[in-house]
Amino acid sequence: MIKEQREKFNASFTKEKYDAYMTKLENLHPGSLDFRNAETGIYVPAAFTSKMLNACEDIIDVITNPKFSALTERSIPANIKVPNETGPPEFLVFDFGVCENDNGELEPQLIEMQGFPSLFALQAFHSELTAAYAELPENFSPYLSGYNKESYTQLLKEIIVGDLNPENVILLEIFPEKQKTRIDFYCTEQLLGINTVCLTKLMAEGDKLYYDNNGVKTLIKRIYNRVIFDDLQKQEGLGEIIDLSKVYDVEWTPHPNWFYRISKFTLPFIENPYVPQTYFLNELKQMPADLENYVLKPLFSFAGMGVVIDVTREDIDAVKDPENWILQKKVKYADVIKTPDGPAKAEIRLFYFWKHGWTRPKAVHNLARLSKGKMIGTRYNLNKEWVGGNVAFFEAP
Repeated sequence: MIKEQREKFNASFTKEKYDAYMTKLENLHPGSLDFRNAETGIYVPAAFTSKMLNACEDIIDVITNPKFSALTERSIPANIKVPNETGPPEFLVFDFGVCENDNGELEPQLIEMQGFPSLFALQAFHSELTAAYAELPENFSPYLSGYNKESYTQLLKEIIVGDLNPENVILLEIFPEKQKTRIDFYCTEQLLGINTVCLTKLMAEGDKLYYDNNGVKTLIKRIYNRVIFDDLQKQEGLGEIIDLSKVYDVEWTPHPNWFYRISKFTLPFIENPYVPQTYFLNELKQMPADLENYVLKPLFSFAGMGVVIDVTREDIDAVKDPENWILQKKVKYADVIKTPDGPAKAEIRLFYFWKHGWTRPKAVHNLARLSKGKMIGTRYNLNKEWVGGNVAFFEAP
């Protein structure tokens, strides 16, 4: 996005340098990097970063409104609602597309947001390796709000582990060894000293939860939650698992209900030039005449599943539960990243952490994704190069 930096990086790029960089990345935890890592990060101008951060502040205003819980109560499916909800959520992420407006200017547009963790631990290592590989100038950083690797890692530890013994804190996932993001779980263990536990391995006695810690039955006091409860409905081979709709004496970080509260469901409540107009399908008084300029999205899906990009009236009429769908103004991704075999589109995911006692969350770090397909994501970029995950480097203001 910054022409001089892009030209400098591209001119110095070699396959040998990329292969050496990838070897270091894969050696973090051999055999666990299960998604494509792009050949380049993104260089973000200070003015563009400021627009993203300002949009996030408007969104956070909505989330901190005392009426937010009531507004979003319907977002939590009744069959997977977890009791003892606490808040606010310790983690939020905001996905911005690098887009082009009607005047041909680059601007961020919010694509999605989540009250749920992302690759927080991996990015501490990943951004450091990428900065060295890219020979990053001193006036760029992958961190925000003045954080660096040390202070970011310390904050992550304070939020997830706090004053507890790390053995009483677990990262909870479903079949973690099969997840494409499992490298982040291993990096989390490395940074925080906690264990990753499969949901199928939890043990319950009364209102207490336990796990097998190298042969020792160990009490769980806090769960760093990475389970997307929607996914449980689709999993096979779960066997008999504990019922998380029961009340247990355990803390959640973040509580699972926030995955639904801060999600696509929240978009219709936000007004900002960098947040596309979004409507609940069942609340539309009049269908837009230019449906081709909208995207139809199910509220309860993951990783882009079920999204209709080229919307027709037939698609609308086929929806049986319009209260569970949104219609969102389509944005125009910019072909902004110059690569040897054609330009790539980009998304930037901003990480926000919300430590107990803070009145608002803070922007701390990020990840980036490059695409040459119709959508961002692995399934839309098969057999392509200069696509995949990476990191954004923000120009100093």
